[in-house]
Amino acid sequence: MHEIITLQLGQRSNYLATHFWNLQESYFTYSADEESPVDHDIHFRPGIGADGTETFTPRTVIYDLKGGFGTLQKYNALYEIEAEPGLPRGLWDGNEVVQQQPAIPQTEYQRNLDLGLPLPKLTAESVRYWSDFNKVFYHPKSIVQLNEYELNSQLMPFEDWEIGEDLFRSLDREHDILDRDFRAFAEECDQLQGIQIFSGTDDAWGGFAARYVDRLRDEFGKKSIWFWGLEDGARVQHQKQALAAANTAKSVNEISPQTSAYIPILDPPRNLPAYVNPNLRSQWYSSALLSTAVESVTLPTRLRSLRGTESWLPAQERPHKIFNLQAAIVSEKDLESELSAEPDKEILAAEDEAEQDEALLKGFDIDFSWRNSAPAKKIHVFGQVRINRGYDAERNVSSNPASQPSRSQLLRSFATVQRYHTPLAFPFLDSLPHDLLAGKGSLGSGLRVRAALSTTTKIGDKVKELQKVASRLIGVDEREALVNGLGEISEAYQEHWESVSDSGDDY
Repeated sequence: MHEIITLQLGQRSNYLATHFWNLQESYFTYSADEESPVDHDIHFRPGIGADGTETFTPRTVIYDLKGGFGTLQKYNALYEIEAEPGLPRGLWDGNEVVQQQPAIPQTEYQRNLDLGLPLPKLTAESVRYWSDFNKVFYHPKSIVQLNEYELNSQLMPFEDWEIGEDLFRSLDREHDILDRDFRAFAEECDQLQGIQIFSGTDDAWGGFAARYVDRLRDEFGKKSIWFWGLEDGARVQHQKQALAAANTAKSVNEISPQTSAYIPILDPPRNLPAYVNPNLRSQWYSSALLSTAVESVTLPTRLRSLRGTESWLPAQERPHKIFNLQAAIVSEKDLESELSAEPDKEILAAEDEAEQDEALLKGFDIDFSWRNSAPAKKIHVFGQVRINRGYDAERNVSSNPASQPSRSQLLRSFATVQRYHTPLAFPFLDSLPHDLLAGKGSLGSGLRVRAALSTTTKIGDKVKELQKVASRLIGVDEREALVNGLGEISEAYQEHWESVSDSGDDY
């Protein structure tokens, strides 16, 4: 078994992770003669509930600010305990006055879920917190509320990178965060495969995450760390935009060199195809769209038929650690034209490296990656992992249960492209916005999704932009180290390709 432990840092990350756990829960089978294609032991842990019954809960630690958990309680129906009100005897002999904040009322969706009644349709107005559409039980140790800051506080906003860094250090001095929150989950694992982290990077969570990754890397050495760095893709005021850019620059410089993969994500993405509902101002909507890509592209790590696949991500031994995330929802019409065109053969038939690169980046109309202000130029692909789900492109079979997931490689001059095909469709759950997509076939039978992580020369151009931002906005004390660090990162995406390229093109 190769377990994965997840860390969820902050409100935006918890929206995405809640969709992720709901999707994992949907893969469970409850018949003795039916086996799920997904190995649940990768992301879920067995345990014993308060009444002695067996439980199965996510291997995750969830951090959020005070007020960020909504109606989610630390102790749930699996782990209910009788809390003793008041202070322990002997510490205080006077009268007790207990002040409690008004409880947040449950939504109709959560009430019906608890009672086993038919679930109402969720709307952007009815989803106030990420816990409002959560469908799984968590172990009490998974819930960690940080009371030092309050969600959406105007008085003490959790925005500056250094605030998050200082908060982690103060908590770590007081408690040793790894011992208190993480180690219990790690010690349960037979053979830890890696650590998956969802975190904001353009606010204070970037600083918190950077110091957390430091501790994880010191403690767990060469274990894989996959970091999903979420940035606010909405256009904001110029002052906030400058602060977010400075925070992002620090996150990239501090976190990306220590990870196996650093995936920057604009949530929501800037440009959307016509079939996506534009109501992405709601975090519930935007994180739902993002979950189609994140859950799909990580699927090979937990498919039973691909157990033991170590090289899920290409180029982990190379200096290219930053990946762009792209996706597409494939309709029946798209599928017919795709199967006749056979895009994989188009890649293999390309006459030179530049044509192969162009073919590799085709077919994706939802782009969560960074936007560059530099003029467009030819892009070189150092490595890519691509998954087609809901159909088997290699066998030209659509949603055939008898088909098995497959894996293939395209060996190129400078990188390996990993390609996965599985008939397992993306399940369109009732916890997702019912009107998120239009004109993409039957949602009841699931979605056909194409998703990819690519590391390209485009990343180097964006890091250069962050370097320029840092030189303008960062104070003198830390400017030189940050600018030099970003310069070294950006060079990894340019010098190697330019020095070995015989094409004569300026990449």
